[in-house]
Amino acid sequence: MSDPATSTAPAEHLALEEAAALAPTVTAAEAAGRVAQGAVLVDVRSAAGRARTGSIPGARVVDRYAVDRDFDLASAARLEPVVSLDTPIVVVCGSVRGSGPVAAALRAKGFTNVVHVDGGAPAWRDAGLPFEAPEPVSDEAAR
Repeated sequence: MSDPATSTAPAEHLALEEAAALAPTVTAAEAAGRVAQGAVLVDVRSAAGRARTGSIPGARVVDRYAVDRDFDLASAARLEPVVSLDTPIVVVCGSVRGSGPVAAALRAKGFTNVVHVDGGAPAWRDAGLPFEAPEPVSDEAAR
């Protein structure tokens, strides 16, 4: 196994241990507790992923490839609730393979209070936490 902190493997090719080692993981319940205490919940799933599986109310949707822009504290375009390197952040994706590299990138940028959800959005949903089901696609729209 390669050093997870320096792995250049695409996220989907990382071993689960590598992805989880990129930044601390928490359970969905722990993540929800952090969010209830003011942490920013960041969903880095693709639009297609959210459309297919559903969304988490209140989550800030961030393109995983735009982390530098969205978390640049000197930029007016930054994610609004992120005000300092101490801002608590919870990252969620479809799995730790998606959230781990984003959480690690935030930690590398100097953010000190970043975790990601073990099991991702499916774990959030399965824990009975607020979750909006995907919009059903009609037979007409599917054609």
